[in-house]
Amino acid sequence: MTFIDPPDPTPDAQRLYDDDVAELGYVMNLTHLWAHQPGSFDALFALLERAGEPLALDRRRRGILVAACASTLGDAYCSLAWGSRLAAASDDDTAASVLRGGDHGLTAAERAMAGWARAVARDPNATVRTDVQVLRDHGFGDAEIFAITLFVALRLAFSTVNDALGAHPDSAFRGTAPAPVQSAVTYGRPVGTT
Repeated sequence: MTFIDPPDPTPDAQRLYDDDVAELGYVMNLTHLWAHQPGSFDALFALLERAGEPLALDRRRRGILVAACASTLGDAYCSLAWGSRLAAASDDDTAASVLRGGDHGLTAAERAMAGWARAVARDPNATVRTDVQVLRDHGFGDAEIFAITLFVALRLAFSTVNDALGAHPDSAFRGTAPAPVQSAVTYGRPVGTT
């Protein structure tokens, strides 16, 4: 599952497990990691929600940002999870295209968001003023640009913890992720056996 063992049982860890079972029917591999610090998990996701508030992110735009940054990072876990969610909010081919960096099926504003997410994930020190101007040219104000950047950076932090500690994508993705999404994810850790 991961490089570290699950923690000793606590009420907060059990709450995370129970939430997964209620939503998915199983406990995600990454949840076994975050059960070491359930409060940090809760705080990170509360901050992600707060970061996205100025954008009023719907499932499609959230999926675009996460799929674009996760695929650039090479994070198979979040790519499969959010590629699947993006497919449900758009279609399988659009989701696979975002994961591959093609962005077919996206509006011009969505392509600008995806491009910025990739730039932040690839090398934040290489971004330049004209990269930000692309977002402005597609209708994003400075507060929204900050919100997009913060959201992506927080998602990268989440992925980094999961990837560094060896969380393999859940075996359930074999049956739940659309085939085009699975085919697009040729990087990162392989789908696990549990």
